[in-house]
Amino acid sequence: MSNSSVSQITSLTALQLAARLRGRDLTVTQALDAYYAAIDAKEPAYHCYTSLCREHAYARAAQVQARLDAGDVRSPLAGVPLAVKDLICTKGLETTCASRMLAGFVPPYDAAVIEKTAAADMILLGKTNMDEFAMGSTTETSAAGATRNPRNPDHVPGGSSGGSAAAVAAKEAPIALGSDTGGSIRQPCAYCGVTGLKPTYGAVSRYGLIAYASSLDQIGPIGRDAADCAALFGIIRGRDPRDGTSVELPPDTPKPVQGLRVGLPREFFGEGLQPEVAAAVLAARDRLAALGAQIVTLSLPLAAYAIPTYYIIACAEACSNLSRYDGIKYGHWSRDAENLRETYVRSRSEGFGMEVKRRIMLGNFVLSSGYFDAYYKKALQAKRLIQQGFFEAFGRCDVILGPVAPTTAPRLGESLADPLKMYLSDIYTVMVNLAGLPALAVPCGEDSAGLPVGLQLIGQPFDEATLFSAGYGLAS
Repeated sequence: MSNSSVSQITSLTALQLAARLRGRDLTVTQALDAYYAAIDAKEPAYHCYTSLCREHAYARAAQVQARLDAGDVRSPLAGVPLAVKDLICTKGLETTCASRMLAGFVPPYDAAVIEKTAAADMILLGKTNMDEFAMGSTTETSAAGATRNPRNPDHVPGGSSGGSAAAVAAKEAPIALGSDTGGSIRQPCAYCGVTGLKPTYGAVSRYGLIAYASSLDQIGPIGRDAADCAALFGIIRGRDPRDGTSVELPPDTPKPVQGLRVGLPREFFGEGLQPEVAAAVLAARDRLAALGAQIVTLSLPLAAYAIPTYYIIACAEACSNLSRYDGIKYGHWSRDAENLRETYVRSRSEGFGMEVKRRIMLGNFVLSSGYFDAYYKKALQAKRLIQQGFFEAFGRCDVILGPVAPTTAPRLGESLADPLKMYLSDIYTVMVNLAGLPALAVPCGEDSAGLPVGLQLIGQPFDEATLFSAGYGLAS
């Protein structure tokens, strides 16, 4: 396939590609050819994927093409290739969480979202790189090596879903799935200049998602624009009896931008926010106002407590979830161990990276006797107060507008040298997960170095439709 043909196909949005496939202007095999050609050309520079599944994809392509030829169109994204973050289980295909601990692990079942995308006749391209066990904000903690930002390879793509966001930004995939525990979809989307949704907690089944922090994790779509994300969200959303936290969603009732009340928290525009980021977000505010939105200034006074609250709860749940990796049932097994105790110690020491170990240790500390009430219990109380703060704010507005991150993408190596700085980059995103709310990240400009700036629109529970409506307005 010629370079021009590859570029023409990979420049299409997911919905545009699906329309071309339905109209038989393209075949599913041609779409796969184009994307695998793009991956082969660009992957050495960006390292978006941990593994590819060409044979599986081409076998699926023949089946999907036969249905399209017969007029059996099973979804708005039928035939569209899909990249999937490497912590979502795929039957018969390696799922590693970008960790030595799970190197070679092949799940015996598909995650619920993989079942749904397969039923919608989407085709898996491969598994995308990530921070190890989703613990990080740069995709540099991956045991497979760092992913680079396609907009500037000297900079990080964000994390932990950096591979998925970078793959979409580099046109190595038309659309992708990521997961968001404290901003892990929204922040890489902001850094890479693409769009991503963190759904309401419970809107998408977590069955088959390898857990980091179970009360915060949520799978969501990453695409070129809000329309692509809305289409993929429509496929993966809904109740799953295998996930007791998932719910049946109410019918979509989006509020139009005309008359939409958009809240601007004072705390999101204070000290530490890069001036160019603030200017781009406020320019987006003005665009919404020009479309008829009503801008409301409000306060979220507990924002200052979001980072410590989040990391206490997330690390506590992480140390519990990761305790299953003991070198016995599955996962990395140290061949140097001589007894049971050494099996535990050596397997975990060899299998986990430094950032994962740091968070496991912090989690065990806050759950330990004498510190449980002082830290973990207080964090749960603060979480509840943060939720109440949002619900009070939504009494005055329909959506909340703010930056995704205080700066544009840092250079490779900067954040790992200062873990506290890396944690603080999540200051605007973690509150959404603590409150279980939906949020849409949308590109809104660039800084003077040409790096993307992203904003987030935070919505009321299960009101993703209004976020997409506002996202369409910003893109128009």
